[in-house]
Amino acid sequence: MNWYMQTGKDGDVVLNSKINYSRNLRNYRFETKDLKDIQEIENLVKTNLPSIGYGLKYLKLKDMDELTKKSLNEKGLIDEYSSNNNVSVLVNDDENICIVINAQNHFEIQVFSTGMELENTFNFAREIDQIIEKIFDIAKSKKYGYLTTSPMNVGTGMKASLTLHLPGLTKTGNIRKISQTINEFGLSFIAKYIKGSNSIGDIYQISNKQTLGVSEETIINNLKSIVDKLIEQERQARKLLGKNEIELEDLVYRKYGVLVNARKLKWDETLDLLSDVKMGVDLGLIKEINDSQIAKMYFYINPANLQLHFGQNLDSYDRDIKRAELIKQLIMNN
Repeated sequence: MNWYMQTGKDGDVVLNSKINYSRNLRNYRFETKDLKDIQEIENLVKTNLPSIGYGLKYLKLKDMDELTKKSLNEKGLIDEYSSNNNVSVLVNDDENICIVINAQNHFEIQVFSTGMELENTFNFAREIDQIIEKIFDIAKSKKYGYLTTSPMNVGTGMKASLTLHLPGLTKTGNIRKISQTINEFGLSFIAKYIKGSNSIGDIYQISNKQTLGVSEETIINNLKSIVDKLIEQERQARKLLGKNEIELEDLVYRKYGVLVNARKLKWDETLDLLSDVKMGVDLGLIKEINDSQIAKMYFYINPANLQLHFGQNLDSYDRDIKRAELIKQLIMNN
């Protein structure tokens, strides 16, 4: 089963861990639009694919239909900027490794894990990065480190990030203060899903900002230290909410009731419902479903993957109907 449909260590708070290395080839222009350069880089990658290993397969985005590309975006494997026809990817069957070719940088080496696996994910990503550097002539400077398209990523060229579920801190009104404090520590803390000016689903992403003048190990240790504290604070906030047990049970079971019985569900509405239901499951209040089912719901509620599951192109109204239908199926198949 793919990493994005599983739950892992500290999965009540940490949904997933990700490491991204930005790398460029020395003898090619960065963020090149030159078709000759793009073709040469692609050929270089395909020739050396067996040496990279890990069961990676070469896929060209221009050969994919729009739904498949959107599915990759929903999985977090490619960004919106990556979805042009010049981009290709190397991906394994589990999709926990995805190397994006010819997007903002020549290589975006990405490794994903479910739950709080920051150190293990880092070690695995570094292993892949070292193999890439042995095979290809990577652009770097003795003074600045690895050279990237964006000056913000020069140095290690590494971004470490975690996706967090923080309903307790959100409901107790502490999330804004938490955000300000984290940003003061030189980290980025943002809501993953936003509608208008409001966050949706109590899901946040935390990552390092600094890449220059700091070691990879320091980045990982600093981020882990902050997230360990966040996990503790989130669990304390949930305990505080749980002091009024009847009110909390009423809240999570009302949301669960909507999930079970609704005939149609909008995407943003479902995210908010799932946030409270997941909290109820993690606190042991809701026993009818488990966290694995919740993880599958988070995955399948997204428009492209919902449509791929049913094998149909659906308009927004029909997607809402099918979303409710699929959630009911996932709940009943306990």
